[in-house]
Amino acid sequence: MKSILWILLIVSALGAETFDAYLKRFDYNERTDMKIKSLEAIELYKMGEVEFVDIRFKEEQSSWGFPFMKQIPLNELPDRLNELDKNKTIVTVCPHYDRAEMARLYLTLKGYKSRYLTDGLLGLADYLRGDEAKEFIDEMKKK
Repeated sequence: MKSILWILLIVSALGAETFDAYLKRFDYNERTDMKIKSLEAIELYKMGEVEFVDIRFKEEQSSWGFPFMKQIPLNELPDRLNELDKNKTIVTVCPHYDRAEMARLYLTLKGYKSRYLTDGLLGLADYLRGDEAKEFIDEMKKK
């Protein structure tokens, strides 16, 4: 909880959308739009519409990960925003979704279109196995 408050204070200080303004515009559409599942995220990635950002700590990223994702730990995100494509939806990921949601909220308040992966990296790993993994890699090699 302290981390979320810290992020909100930083964002407010930088002159981006305030958390108050975000809350005032929050509705059922935003609640739906902030989330994405692996199947939809992968399909949008194949079409070049999303960019995945793995926001886990460096130690976690070095033990296992996905080669098609940008690796930007949550605590480095404020200093590395220039690495993200504002023309794409940024899909933030972590093993479950707690840190991914923090990153999504931060990015949204900074003006990015962002969503968090609701089934997390563990769900994505479960989805991208066997034939699905082979088909995904084959499609990416064609591009």
